[in-house]
Amino acid sequence: MKVLFITSWYPTRDFGYGGVFVREHAKAVRAAGNEVVVLHLARASKECRGLWKMEEELDPELSEGIPAYHVYHRAMPLRGTSYPLYLRSAIKAFRRLRAGGFVPDVIHAHVYDAGVPAVMIGKRNGIPVVITEQFTGFPRRTLNRAAVRKARYAYRNADRALPVSMHLQRSIEAYGIEAKFEIVPNVADTSMFFTAKRKLKKADEKRMIFVGNLEPSQHKGYPTLLEALTLLGNRRSDWRLDVVGEGPERPEYQRRTEAAGLSGAVAFHGAKPKREIAEMMRGSDLFVLPSRFDNLPCVVVEALSSGLPVVSTTVGGIPEMVYDGAGILVPPDDPPALADALDSVLSNLDSYDRVNIAAEARGRYSLEAVGAQLQTIYESVLSTSDKVAGGAATSKPAES
Repeated sequence: MKVLFITSWYPTRDFGYGGVFVREHAKAVRAAGNEVVVLHLARASKECRGLWKMEEELDPELSEGIPAYHVYHRAMPLRGTSYPLYLRSAIKAFRRLRAGGFVPDVIHAHVYDAGVPAVMIGKRNGIPVVITEQFTGFPRRTLNRAAVRKARYAYRNADRALPVSMHLQRSIEAYGIEAKFEIVPNVADTSMFFTAKRKLKKADEKRMIFVGNLEPSQHKGYPTLLEALTLLGNRRSDWRLDVVGEGPERPEYQRRTEAAGLSGAVAFHGAKPKREIAEMMRGSDLFVLPSRFDNLPCVVVEALSSGLPVVSTTVGGIPEMVYDGAGILVPPDDPPALADALDSVLSNLDSYDRVNIAAEARGRYSLEAVGAQLQTIYESVLSTSDKVAGGAATSKPAES
């Protein structure tokens, strides 16, 4: 079947990590044998000469073989007045795709904001709509009234709502929003992320890896990690940490790492392509992500798929991922607890079965597993849509 992704987030040249989890879902849908096209409803742009513009993504590293189009609309001077253009640009972009011969069987939106134009388009064209949700604003309770109205409209009119974790579903419901929910997790490309026997460069060297954006919100908890490493360094010196990620806080984090006397043990690598991250994970012994808030982090999915034990926090959907035997979870913003967990895993690496961890992850998060789950959902909403359409058709003569 043909599936149109409509998303608020997607990788771009300016932000290669942005919405990468959406692209992984698109790859899963393609792996199930479907044709996929992506409409990325990007930000308002001052570069728009007209009211909107649509640009094809031509970078093969960003598209990964999936046709993707970035849709921009003109930035309006008054706050709140750009939203009608946002909706209009989405509808216009859909019409352009349809005129070019791509008529979707299913529309798959990502996050509630893109769900609004998705259900508008679906209603007008008789196309079922499903919405995947990954926004941390629901559990953090940061949605304002306008955002709640958008979310309520999108989910009330969607054929299926697909939060990536049960924790996120409950957070959506806490706003009084009802929908036909089904949990569909994030994805790991297990042709890229898989386990391999760790070859120690030194007999006493254990390698840890952190992957995350280094941003002002401290979302991924690097300051907490730095405090924990200082405590860990007082106990043992047989470890090294690789930090993969970029962001405005990187210079400050590097300065603080040097001030803590850990520059010889911690290496900052900046942003890396997924293939390089996968190779680094295969060369690591432990993955650490002390998130302060999160839903179902793709990097944890990828670490588990690489067979790594995970040390992370009890936030969002992470407890739904990291089970006994796959790592240790601690409260967020708790450096002593994090140091204890890192020390424990490093001391007991042989007790973690990397092959089994990877196999469990592959069964839940691979392109094939998630693609099959989405395929079943698509077929279900299409079947329901056909029945509704058939019922309406047979009832018309009686009404007339």
